[in-house]
Amino acid sequence: MRRVSILAVAGLVVTAVAAASPAQANYSLIRWEGTGFCQIWDDNIPTRPFPSNYTRIVASLPTFFDALSVKEGMMRTGTCNF
Repeated sequence: MRRVSILAVAGLVVTAVAAASPAQANYSLIRWEGTGFCQIWDDNIPTRPFPSNYTRIVASLPTFFDALSVKEGMMRTGTCNF
């Protein structure tokens, strides 16, 4: 019975710490060479896009929806292709 209560307390502590630390959302808009296709890239992913024939057009957007809005505007101006 004591193990169950220790595990429950440990679970609550982990949940509280996770809730207290804010998520670091950081998105970029990249454009693939050759096709002109633009893609939203989550910079929290520990790898880089593959293949490496891309250009980072806009860096450090705070939310996915901000990146989506920027991408939509660049598609309207012709900077990005679908």
